[in-house]
Amino acid sequence: MFSAVIKPVKTFGRYLQLMAKVFSRPERLRMYWKQYVKEMQQLGVDSIGIVLMISFFIGAVICIQMKVNIQSPWMPRFTTGYTTREILLLEFSSSIMCLILAGKVGSNIASEIGTMRVTQQIDALDIMGVNSASFLILPKIVALLTMIPVLVTFSMVAGFAGAYAISYAGILTPDDLTYGLQHSFNQWFVWMSIIKSFFFAFIIASVSAFYGYTVEGGSVEVGKASTDSVVHCSMLILFADIFLTQLLS
Repeated sequence: MFSAVIKPVKTFGRYLQLMAKVFSRPERLRMYWKQYVKEMQQLGVDSIGIVLMISFFIGAVICIQMKVNIQSPWMPRFTTGYTTREILLLEFSSSIMCLILAGKVGSNIASEIGTMRVTQQIDALDIMGVNSASFLILPKIVALLTMIPVLVTFSMVAGFAGAYAISYAGILTPDDLTYGLQHSFNQWFVWMSIIKSFFFAFIIASVSAFYGYTVEGGSVEVGKASTDSVVHCSMLILFADIFLTQLLS
């Protein structure tokens, strides 16, 4: 039982030590800029397709579920659009989408850095005098902090597009959906989702990189580190979502 308490504390301490190395002063900014652009492409731009597809169909499904299970003659006709908007803005496009990205992007980061660790590429960087932690991890963190708020915005738009696609299919009228989406609109909900996405982006990048950077062993351990990174990123995103929702509401 004592070791079960000590292990998380020890892991958190190693994480803080790694982050201290990551945020030390870069040696050559031009080298970091090239890495930053590469990571934005690999981690952000390459994820746009899956974000748009999932958000479109989830927006459509939410609209159908609200119409079938909530709409009644005793409720206003705009209820479907209103509840669809609240679900997309408050939770799906920020929290749930970042959970999905933790599986795609987080496992990619952990496996990439973990493979470099077990093939001794990181040791080679350290021998050459390069701050390997900063060089490998900092561009990923900055790239995700740049791209995930953009992906969250795309998710909102795609979700609304899915809802409109269903409305034009005859589930409800587009006018009722539009009125519901506009009813009592609070612009702060959009900003709240974007603010939360910055915290989630940092969690995904830093935690996944930590598990990849500290892996020991071979390919089996890299796979385990990738799985552990997704699990812990998901848990931390959910805990952070509770805290941030309470703080920002």
